[in-house]
Amino acid sequence: MENKFKMPTEMVELPSLGLVYPESSPLSSGQIEMKYMTAREEDILTNQNYISKGTVLDELVKSLIVSDVNYDDLIVGDKNALLVAARVLGYGKDYKFTWGGEDYNIDLTTIENIPIDTKLFRKGINEFNFTLPSTGINVTFKLLTGKDEKQIRAEIDSLKKINKNSSAELSTRLKYIITSINGDRDQKDIREFVDNALLARDSRALREYIKEVQPDVDLTFFPNGSNEKVTIPIGLSFFWPDIWDSTSI
Repeated sequence: MENKFKMPTEMVELPSLGLVYPESSPLSSGQIEMKYMTAREEDILTNQNYISKGTVLDELVKSLIVSDVNYDDLIVGDKNALLVAARVLGYGKDYKFTWGGEDYNIDLTTIENIPIDTKLFRKGINEFNFTLPSTGINVTFKLLTGKDEKQIRAEIDSLKKINKNSSAELSTRLKYIITSINGDRDQKDIREFVDNALLARDSRALREYIKEVQPDVDLTFFPNGSNEKVTIPIGLSFFWPDIWDSTSI
């Protein structure tokens, strides 16, 4: 039966401009169509299974995407842009929160994509070059996607089952980020390099450079009386401040 209720939608500009996605992917357009939130999405926000697994916000955004795309193909910065758009489409532009004991009200429509240096990108290819400053080793790296994040989390969880005191998150992430070492793309060699040959100072330099390259939205603000920006707090209350109070519905 034909749906009598046509849902309004908006086009969301991706911070990456679509440059990191294969040209065969709809994501290469640099835009994603999203619909406005309905009561169905509010059900997702209160789904205890999603909340316990830590996937509730991902499930929400996936439900709002109209474009025929694979959500797990999105890089993290583009997902952040969709998260902000989902909040605006669901509950409007005003986001009230408390930080450092003070109340703030941010207009989410003023949040902008962080400008990227398009010269560093090769259209359709998610890979970048960097020379480690201390050793002079040339590495290539990629920007992590949702799929990568899931694999990293699964590997870290497995390591913790073997050793509950395991704290290998940083090195595990680097093993997924780095795609070659001096042209060598063998995964075994990359893992061995990260564990045994990647100097801490080179690791830090690489991570700082990735921050410069990474497309994202500027989720920061200046607290009152401060010259330094801090990150806007985002959680379930980002979407529904009274989410836990059923009497207020």
